[in-house]
Amino acid sequence: MGLWLAERPLVLASRSASRCALLQGAGLPLEILPADIDERALEAQAAVRTPGEVAGVLARAKASAVAGKLPGRLVVGADQTLALGNALFAKPADLAAARDQLRRLRGRTHDLHSALVLMREEAVLFEHCATARLTMREFSDGFLEAYLQAAGPAVMASVGGYQMEGLGIQLFERVEGDHFTILGLPLLPLLRFLRREGCLAA
Repeated sequence: MGLWLAERPLVLASRSASRCALLQGAGLPLEILPADIDERALEAQAAVRTPGEVAGVLARAKASAVAGKLPGRLVVGADQTLALGNALFAKPADLAAARDQLRRLRGRTHDLHSALVLMREEAVLFEHCATARLTMREFSDGFLEAYLQAAGPAVMASVGGYQMEGLGIQLFERVEGDHFTILGLPLLPLLRFLRREGCLAA
């Protein structure tokens, strides 16, 4: 008997390489079907909500968009927001935007809110949002340029312009929170729910 007990693999409604790696690393068979949603439009509609609630709205929209196409399948949607005070950050569009974001975050503490939603068809089976607090060090402009050159296009792949699992760790002075939350998927609560539902060996 394997660890995964459900008849069909879990479906991830995201193209995030880090979320895929986390789930597969935990032994979950996975199918990838990225959701086609307008994240910026949904963020604008949810502007009156807290950053954590915005992450939840996006995660639910992703899961719902895919679950409706796959009757009977378990679908995970996930999203992450970065908040510096009341300001929400998005993935930088280019190198200049990444440089600007990192200058704004330098020497300050920001919050990462990671939300996940598990759905089957139209039913929300489980949802969870976790928060991590990260403090960037007062790095020099010279270091910033060296970092941007070394990291390359990867700085446009994640909100805030950094990837903690790579060179981005050098930007930080202090990290408070769950490692999986920082990478964009609160994995332990999801595994706990799947075990309780009989999808994973207990």
